[in-house]
Amino acid sequence: MNGEKFSLMQYPVSAILGFIEADDFIIPEIQRPFVWKRSQVRDLIDSLYNGYPTGYIITWKNPDVMTKDGQKSNGKKILIDGQQRITALMAAIVGKEVLDSDFNKDRIKIAFNPFPEDESKRFAVQDASHLKDKRWIPDISELFKSGFKMRAFENQYGADNPDVDLDDLADVLSSLTGIGNRPIGVIELDQKLDMDVVTEIFIRINSKGTMLSQSDFVMSKMAADGDFSEGHGGSLLRKTVDYFCHLAVKPEFYSTMIRDEQFVGSKYADKIKWLASSNDDIYDPDYDDMIRVSFMHKFGRGRLSDLVSLLSGRDFKTQQYLESVVVDSYRLLDEGVLDFINQYNFEQFVLAVRGAGFISPRLLGSKMALDFAFTLFLMLKADPGIEKSQIKRYVQKWFVLSMLTSRYTGSPESVMDRDMRNIAEKGFLVFQKENEDAQLSESFWEVTLPQYLETSSTTSPAFNVFLAAQVNLNCNSFLMRGTKISDLITISGDVHHIFPKAYLKRNGMDSKVRYNQVANFIYLDTQVNKAVGDNAPNTYFAKIRKQCQDKQIVIGNIASEEDLLANLAENCIPAEVIDMTVDDYDAFLLDRRKMMARLIENYYKGL
Repeated sequence: MNGEKFSLMQYPVSAILGFIEADDFIIPEIQRPFVWKRSQVRDLIDSLYNGYPTGYIITWKNPDVMTKDGQKSNGKKILIDGQQRITALMAAIVGKEVLDSDFNKDRIKIAFNPFPEDESKRFAVQDASHLKDKRWIPDISELFKSGFKMRAFENQYGADNPDVDLDDLADVLSSLTGIGNRPIGVIELDQKLDMDVVTEIFIRINSKGTMLSQSDFVMSKMAADGDFSEGHGGSLLRKTVDYFCHLAVKPEFYSTMIRDEQFVGSKYADKIKWLASSNDDIYDPDYDDMIRVSFMHKFGRGRLSDLVSLLSGRDFKTQQYLESVVVDSYRLLDEGVLDFINQYNFEQFVLAVRGAGFISPRLLGSKMALDFAFTLFLMLKADPGIEKSQIKRYVQKWFVLSMLTSRYTGSPESVMDRDMRNIAEKGFLVFQKENEDAQLSESFWEVTLPQYLETSSTTSPAFNVFLAAQVNLNCNSFLMRGTKISDLITISGDVHHIFPKAYLKRNGMDSKVRYNQVANFIYLDTQVNKAVGDNAPNTYFAKIRKQCQDKQIVIGNIASEEDLLANLAENCIPAEVIDMTVDDYDAFLLDRRKMMARLIENYYKGL
């Protein structure tokens, strides 16, 4: 019979908030965007007020590790589930600020009406009306502050609301502050459980909550470690990850960051200050991306659960928890983070991505493919057997290959782990050649890729690579000379139909999947699209052919047959489109997919 994997306890709300304030419970999520809606915070407070159950929180104690002198070092408890609920309580009761999805700090203030006409509307998210209406207490956190003078408050409320019985008010306010005594169930997981078991328990207990990723576990581990005076610098590493990701999205956050004296005094602050003047948004990593890349290229592993175990001190060979493993793991992770935040590394990688034609975030589907590309960049940079002048080209080709084949979707960590082990064993150049031969054969270019382009999804990897190829090859936009595809993607433009949607629908083609095929899409200047109208290709091309003869421009700016044919070719549009009607639509799609695939092939081989 298996032993118990957890213990079950109850703590009052005030005790749990006290644990967090004292750092006995580690909750780094307070430092990152809060995903709950404000109404959910209100509902949580209402449930506690009414004595309704609010679910369990789950903690997991950092394993005790053996130090060099043979002593055990006690770990702190990490909050691995219930973080949103606890953050909500910190915001509503303690008055802590939270970060929204745009990294803006804000208060979530919950208003309280002691004597509502409708009991279901006793609590509300504060707005201007609650500040004006004397029946409402605009912010319940005021009542929970140390030194709050309840009697004086009751007297003032009574003066503002003469019809209120002060004894009744005292009872209601006692119920409100009694929220601090409401019990919350705490499931404490056994510290000896390995990462896979902890993850499985988490999934089974709370499958509907905001799921915690392995990188959340890593962030918790680092937060629990402390700074260099009391640990291995994990808490400063966590701050580096938080601040870097924050600055990447909002460079103006730098003025706030430099008020953190501990961080400013660390070796990391100067190394990320370059982001304060950077506005490139091609790669805005979140903490998952940053931890993943920092870990993978230094440890040669692809599963973040391994990092959690290593930071806990697990020796995979002996299955013991050793301080020496903790020390080595933090040292390697520190080196990985420093590589990641290095301005030269980051900007050279972004240049490689842009150079391959991926000039807009809208062309970048899977973050996993981008993460592995940066990992590869850092690995090749450290490989003495790789010609440094060729690194960007190798990274570009691998990134495009992984995009075209959707390599890092499905079970990306397993694939990444296998790829890195193969690279370490065979060397990258051999590994790359093997994968090109196996996955990018002639049948891929001639059959498989055209099939991938048989889709109506404008976010499909194959279509995004096609657009990147057009950018890389400096293609003109449809029916224009001088206005490039890159201009429309980055400045002003959108995909439009070559066979206009209204025209196809007018002729009985009502299925979105049919008229929104990506092979019927083209980046097109808005004014050109308006000039094309809802006409059949043979109709609007008749006008274009006429303008090539009389030079009276009415659509685009093409003024010669030679330029027209060249424009069709660089946009992978069969020349026969000039005479096409709805009857030719299916043949047009088939031919254009093949042309798009050939352009992608030429682009890839030319990288």
